[in-house]
Amino acid sequence: MKNIGITTTVPIEVLIAAGYEVKDLNNIFITDENYCKYIDDAEKDGFPRSSCAFKKGVYGVAVKAGFKEIIGVTEGDCSNTKALEEVLRMKGVRVYPFAYPQSHRLEDVKISLDKFMNIFKVSFEQVERIRIRLVKIRKLIKELDELTYIENKATAVENHIYQVSASDFNGNYKEFENDLINKIEEIKKRNPVEKKLRLGYIGTPPMTLDLYEYVEKFDARFVYNEIQREFAFPRAINCNSIYEQYYDYTYPYDVKFRLEEIDRQIHERKIDALIHYTQAFCYRQIEHIVIKNSISVPILNIEGDKLNALDERTKLRIEAFLDMVIDLKEIE
Repeated sequence: MKNIGITTTVPIEVLIAAGYEVKDLNNIFITDENYCKYIDDAEKDGFPRSSCAFKKGVYGVAVKAGFKEIIGVTEGDCSNTKALEEVLRMKGVRVYPFAYPQSHRLEDVKISLDKFMNIFKVSFEQVERIRIRLVKIRKLIKELDELTYIENKATAVENHIYQVSASDFNGNYKEFENDLINKIEEIKKRNPVEKKLRLGYIGTPPMTLDLYEYVEKFDARFVYNEIQREFAFPRAINCNSIYEQYYDYTYPYDVKFRLEEIDRQIHERKIDALIHYTQAFCYRQIEHIVIKNSISVPILNIEGDKLNALDERTKLRIEAFLDMVIDLKEIE
């Protein structure tokens, strides 16, 4: 089976129907024990230090792992992705385009998906068969999510890992499904863990995975991972087609559309406060201006760069924020 790399979540159903094994370059980068080597390789090849660590990591993985084909998102992702694609083309990598239309109209999403299917010579019917098969796995991920925020049994980091992995199903959706089934059965046997504060995580999935463990040292736990949940397409269960599924996906569209879903989850999950993670040198840092003025609960913005662990300053800011939210909750 042929490998193809993706730099963000794309219509994986099309690629699987075309006979590809899909690999999310971000996930390979961030889970490597020696992840810094990919950043170093990118900087040696000329990437500026003042550029996104994820983009450098993705480049390093694509080159070092010898990917010959990747999907390039030309609309609906970071503008740096376009420059990354040009460099990869120079390296001999074949880059296929896909766009999330900023008009965010269903008819335009259909045009974009039809173009993508034509590139890989697969039919709508073939793609729908794969989509329906993957919906079974997405239902399981939704069950794990409910074990996090309703049953209080799954940990926030488990919630993060299984949802973020839905971008590529770890390269093999059948093996991923079996692993997920076993994990859910294990989680169900646990006792619930109740904490005073129920937190939401919004923004790009973090470089600093120890954030979850650090927060749980206090009387708090995350019950919502925003973008990770979107990668798992929790509402795909109710969609009638591949077109509706990618129309309903919040991540690539405007921040107002994202905020509508975030607000729904704040109320459904009874969230007391949010932590908004942004990556250094990313345009999404500017979106925080809109987000903080649109959210009804306290929100803390933290920033990551190259480190995969929280620095002491960020730890202090998180601790002070949690203390403040607990004080506010007690006043109420």
